[in-house]
Amino acid sequence: MTAPPSPLPELVSFLETLPEPHILCDRNYRILAANAAYRAKAGPSAEIVGRTCFEVSHRYAVPCDQAGESCPLARSLKSRQRERVVHLHHTSAGESYENIELSPIRDDTGRIAYFIEKLEPLPVARGLADAPQLTGRAPAFRAMLELVARVAPSEATVLLQGESGTGKELVAQAIHDASRRATGPFVAVDCSGLTETLFESELFGHERGAFTGATSRKAGLVEAAGGGTLFLDEMGDIPLSMQVKLLRLLETGTYRRVGSTELLRADIRLISATHRPLKALVESGQFRQDLFYRVNTFPICLPPLRQRREDIAPLAETLLERVAPERRLSLAPDTLACLEAYAYPGNVRELRNILQRASLLCDGDTLQVRHLPEELHSPPTPEPAALPRPRHEDAEPSALRSATGLSDAELTAIVRDHRGSRKALAARLGMSERTLYRRLKSLP
Repeated sequence: MTAPPSPLPELVSFLETLPEPHILCDRNYRILAANAAYRAKAGPSAEIVGRTCFEVSHRYAVPCDQAGESCPLARSLKSRQRERVVHLHHTSAGESYENIELSPIRDDTGRIAYFIEKLEPLPVARGLADAPQLTGRAPAFRAMLELVARVAPSEATVLLQGESGTGKELVAQAIHDASRRATGPFVAVDCSGLTETLFESELFGHERGAFTGATSRKAGLVEAAGGGTLFLDEMGDIPLSMQVKLLRLLETGTYRRVGSTELLRADIRLISATHRPLKALVESGQFRQDLFYRVNTFPICLPPLRQRREDIAPLAETLLERVAPERRLSLAPDTLACLEAYAYPGNVRELRNILQRASLLCDGDTLQVRHLPEELHSPPTPEPAALPRPRHEDAEPSALRSATGLSDAELTAIVRDHRGSRKALAARLGMSERTLYRRLKSLP
């Protein structure tokens, strides 16, 4: 087997001059060089060179794409160009979301021989640091976060779509905090709370005497958001007659106060949100099609909590710190199982309310099932049937034994009847979550 070519000393030396963390990898994920910034981020005692990037960054035993994540190296080998992803990395300061930019390096034959990987802290993740409702590592959450990271530095109009309680305003605030307008104001407007007569005055302002009760000139919220971000929550509730005025603002960048002929110029970035399906509202004539295309430049869907159940445990931990900061509360295992099995029609907001109520009912340090609302109480779970024993005495180690001793049909049946988290299922089967994932992936 031919040994991989050694990287040019000049290339390794160049990496050391870069302020951002960089590593040089070969096609087999092996780290050949790491600059001082990367070594500092990984920790002074961490061994880096000679190990694989997925082992150093994620503590995985297999490449990212085999562990349920997107692997920029595998993508670059296919596309033969630079790739960008958002990953959760282990660092000397703990886990943090990072922007990964991976560039292929070709040899004199045009074949990709190396990859240079640059790490940048995700500005949006810093914006989410004080928003525990947006804690998460589930695939649906990471996919949303990657879109947020891509659009935040731009001036593009963003439409956040998601059920009530998914944290749309928090995401809008994070986009603002990671944008070039971060030093400007962030002005949030609840459109569902404005009547048709109030909407124009609140948004654009009014002159003295413009209508009964207008005793003085008032600046509108568009003017208040100047140099920053205007967040219109519940966009689908804007009256049709007002939608045309908002469209004019977006198309021309200008507006007039109520009762004035003076044309004012707006300096805002618009982020809007809705829990209503705007496309359906367009089809029913309740929302202007031209306005829809204006606000839908970069749509982002926020996943409901039921689609990211693996985030319930870390969310519960951070939310308990928020609702009961003076106490160190924890969850009993069966309490966490109940929380993970619930559907959460009110999403993270409902989880927060459930935990706040439970903390008030709990006199000790551990929340029990009895402290949860009645609708979360799970019926008694029958004891699971004994799992088939391995067919051979020389079966694999105990961590894998129950998985390898099951047929595909038996495992499929257990998965179908399981109502808890993947972590709980892995514990029941006596294997790691990673092993369970690989076994499920291999099912026909």
